[in-house]
Amino acid sequence: MHVSVKIPTRKEIEHLGVYVPGKPIEEVKREFGLTDIAKLASNENPYGCSDLAKRAVIREMDKSALYPEGTAPELAAKLSVHLGIERERIIVGNGSDEIIRLLTRSYISAGDEAIMGNVTFSRYETNVRIEGGVPITVPLIDGVHDLAGMLQAVGTNTKMIFVCNPNNPTGTIVGRSELLSFIKEVPSHILLVIDEAYCEYVSDPAFLQTIPLLASHPNLVILRTFSKIYGLAALRIGYGLMHPSVVQELIKVKEPFNSNRLAQAAAIASLDDAPFAADCARRNEEARNGLQHELEQMGLSCFPSHANFLMVKLGKSGDDVFQALLAQGVIVRSGSLLGYPDTIRVSVGTDQENHAFITALQRVINDGDEPR
Repeated sequence: MHVSVKIPTRKEIEHLGVYVPGKPIEEVKREFGLTDIAKLASNENPYGCSDLAKRAVIREMDKSALYPEGTAPELAAKLSVHLGIERERIIVGNGSDEIIRLLTRSYISAGDEAIMGNVTFSRYETNVRIEGGVPITVPLIDGVHDLAGMLQAVGTNTKMIFVCNPNNPTGTIVGRSELLSFIKEVPSHILLVIDEAYCEYVSDPAFLQTIPLLASHPNLVILRTFSKIYGLAALRIGYGLMHPSVVQELIKVKEPFNSNRLAQAAAIASLDDAPFAADCARRNEEARNGLQHELEQMGLSCFPSHANFLMVKLGKSGDDVFQALLAQGVIVRSGSLLGYPDTIRVSVGTDQENHAFITALQRVINDGDEPR
């Protein structure tokens, strides 16, 4: 006989929701009895990862019994050369989302405020709340961060500001001059975190190159990842760029071996394959433009995306369209989970996956093939 016992948790997490990822392929196959699935829900790279990364992982398997180096010094040194910044400004994490957690763990206390967009990457708000902080959300304007509104929201308790650029889930970017002015105007005692997880997909000259600003803005933090264009999402490895003193604070609270040996090896090798990343960016832009054209032909519009996904404005329930597409073997994300309930977010896939999505969506839109 099991006795039900409710052991009180910290009040900060009592009302936290559980992160809901895109549905796994295996689950959809079982649920609907399907064999062919197009998973376009998690902004993964449909072209996989570099062959150099695959070979590096195989070689590194011989050392699987050994712990990795705790601060990934070889990868940090490689990134230092690749990005043209000092090694001391780099910290490697178990995905860039771990860096978010280390930042809030190090700098957010009960009652501290962190400013962010109202529709953006959900882990900013979650990690702030876990530490007892107060998220201050500023509404986007046409899917874009309202930087002027974020500045107006700064108060005596503000400790941190998050700007996701390109923004997830809308894919939009903020203008170069606007962001540069914003960086200069944010008070120096507030950490400004610019999340650039999708930056390698951006070709627009209006995108601000932030790395050169690190030297003159000690409160600036830049987040990047190997999960997207480098195709290493399963290995969980990302990094942060910031003042060396901030790196040292984060090292105090990180786990001893937070990034694994295989991930470090794959990331190092990925940086040696610039043609692979460039080809992924080119193919993504072509496919994204093609998808957007097809959607426009259907009378649908999207936020102007600079990433590897599109947020599609439906004018009807995103949940209903998500379910209808799921039954046809196409996995997307409903906008109801992301802040815009009348949208879906679809990752840019291979030509075959994109065709499957458009075909299924046309059936939903034209035939009203939605669950009742």
